[in-house]
Amino acid sequence: MRVEKGQLKAFLLDAGLVKEDQFEKAMQKAEKTKQKVDDVLVLEGIITQEELIKLNAYILGIPFVNLEKEIILPEILKIIPEPIARSHNIVSFRKEGSNLEVAMLDPEDLGTIDFIKKKSNLKILPRLTTPESIKNVLKQYGKSLEAEFGEMIKQEAGGIKSLKDEEKTEGIGIAEEDLQKVAEELPVIRIVDTLLKHAILERSSDIHIEPTEKEVVVRYRIDGVLRDAMVLPKEAAQGIVARIKVLSNLKLDEHRLPQDGRFKIESEDYKYSARVSILPVFDGEKVVMRLLAETSNAYTLEQLGLRGSAMERSQENLKKPVGMILITGPTGSGKTTTLYSMMEILNIPEVNISTIEDPIEYRMPRINQTQVNSKIGMTFASGLRSLVRQDPDVIMVGEIRDNETASLAINAALTGHLVLSTIHTTSASGAIPRLIDMKVEPFLIASTLNLILAQRLIRRFAGETEKYNLSKAEIKHLEKSCDLNNILKMLKEEKIVKPKDTIEDIVFHRPKPTKEYLDGYKGRVGIYEVLPVTETIKDLIVKEATSDQIQAQARKEGMITMLEDGFIKAAQGVTSIEEVLRAIME
Repeated sequence: MRVEKGQLKAFLLDAGLVKEDQFEKAMQKAEKTKQKVDDVLVLEGIITQEELIKLNAYILGIPFVNLEKEIILPEILKIIPEPIARSHNIVSFRKEGSNLEVAMLDPEDLGTIDFIKKKSNLKILPRLTTPESIKNVLKQYGKSLEAEFGEMIKQEAGGIKSLKDEEKTEGIGIAEEDLQKVAEELPVIRIVDTLLKHAILERSSDIHIEPTEKEVVVRYRIDGVLRDAMVLPKEAAQGIVARIKVLSNLKLDEHRLPQDGRFKIESEDYKYSARVSILPVFDGEKVVMRLLAETSNAYTLEQLGLRGSAMERSQENLKKPVGMILITGPTGSGKTTTLYSMMEILNIPEVNISTIEDPIEYRMPRINQTQVNSKIGMTFASGLRSLVRQDPDVIMVGEIRDNETASLAINAALTGHLVLSTIHTTSASGAIPRLIDMKVEPFLIASTLNLILAQRLIRRFAGETEKYNLSKAEIKHLEKSCDLNNILKMLKEEKIVKPKDTIEDIVFHRPKPTKEYLDGYKGRVGIYEVLPVTETIKDLIVKEATSDQIQAQARKEGMITMLEDGFIKAAQGVTSIEEVLRAIME
């Protein structure tokens, strides 16, 4: 079922929505830009998207529905699983007997209709609708889950058998058998399962379960920002912690020492690995769970946000058979994801890649991944010693954190291996003094280090944005934290702004909050500075130059700093200046 151009033109002219010359101009533009003529008509503002969809519905003989203000019953909504609804822009909104009405954007998506028919065993009645209608209904998946969770807490929390107050004191006297029983209670299982499902659907990377004096606070980290998700009654705390310990195979009766573990979460729609950390605090035990999607593919360097000369230098150095590439940045800045993307590029049958990680965050086919286990003496250093004897071409060390690991990594690079690793510093140039501080000889650093890449993660805009130019007051404020003249010069070199533009002429963007994304952001992208170790940089390393001196030389040789890369992305409309400064100044 497709509307032909001739049909569309005839109906548009007949309805008086466009003039013939307007349609012809739109046709010419569509051919040049390789777009659909109807998309061009909407973008040019000649007709609205709703008018176009109503007309398509009329031509095809499919009823049109507007669901922008409709509230759908949860039991109807859930007939189509949320991942299918989101990926195919199709939602169920009404059911009468064995008939199910579904709203969609693409009337040609017969495969999805057939899938829903088989899954629900109902007769499917397709309807055309607007993107805004689909967005409104998709938001209700999260709402229905929260409503289900809130209702369940009221019903189930009362059913959790509370341990006697005297037994709770510092966990003394609580038998492991009693905790096992609490963990296996149906209300506790339902609460933990729903908590995990909710977090996954909200795109959370971490779940924090924090006991306070009178309640338990649950927070999710979404796109790098921690937000309150819900508050649970205090009675639920012990059962929830016990349930998570059972899932992670941890000691149930240990309440005074920290514990680490992991478990898997699997359903028809997703497959996740949860990394668990439990820490004793004043009011009980705090749980943090890191959620890692096992089905996600490694990102390309372009998808991560690398561009231009930074991308070229990274790819050049990945082709070198020996030496070391270091990724730097604070915790949570995406270093491991960048390492995995680099390994994906190197992962070909002719290359043997071995890793030593803490923990293994993603499983990668054809890569030999080893987990650090300090309890049995399997450290980065001891693991790295064994890896060198495994005939590897590429070695990935999760983190260089001490002198022994640093020395072994340098020696591996010297003996004909390509070594990839991470180190905790705030800038690319800061990695060199950090290695010297670990008692690594400067001449060894100079002879093995190929490239240092520093990074941060910034949030992307979710949808529409508000355009603006910097005021004099804003320029004055920004000058305190960055060199605007240098940034302007760099934006001109990158041909992002016109040669005669001033800072006041550049159009920047602010996020427009929506009901779905309250702060106007969705997803993240990296900002980078890539420092190739050239002959001049090697001389400075041997002379034990400061990080500022190394940075200054790298800037002379064309290195773009993270702040400048952030301003490029802000000028391109990917993110806001405020978000760039938040990521770098934190």
